[in-house]
Amino acid sequence: MELRIGNGYDVHALAEGLPMWLCGIRIESAKGFVAHSDGDVAIHALCDALLGALALGDIGRLFPDTDPTWKGVDSKILLERVVHLVHTGGWKISNVDITIALQRPKLASRILEMRQTLAPILGIGVEAVSVKATTTERLGFVGRGEGCEVWASTIIFK
Repeated sequence: MELRIGNGYDVHALAEGLPMWLCGIRIESAKGFVAHSDGDVAIHALCDALLGALALGDIGRLFPDTDPTWKGVDSKILLERVVHLVHTGGWKISNVDITIALQRPKLASRILEMRQTLAPILGIGVEAVSVKATTTERLGFVGRGEGCEVWASTIIFK
């Protein structure tokens, strides 16, 4: 069996009046993500982790923000396309682990829904999808409510 590990990272600024999407679900918030697509920073980091495991670069290479095709796109569509690349290469996803750093809103009550949304897209069980949320104790741009950071890791195998 061959194993590969991938890591992804993404960050988006927050602005008043925009929608906030995380792990494929809408989060109620006065601020949302500034982005070319729907701004789902968690799915973007996850796509980068999967692409990294495949050694295929990053999400910006496949879905550039200079291409109007991707303007406002639902990031679940981007993830579906990346998962297709994983499977086309003969790989399977073992598990994913996502850490979201966001000062507010608090996300604990939505974590299970996030995991349940991602699992079928990834083709794995909910038990293999980890999503964690943390604050930065009011430090840095995340702590000041200016943005969100997400780290994602995955293991794929064949």
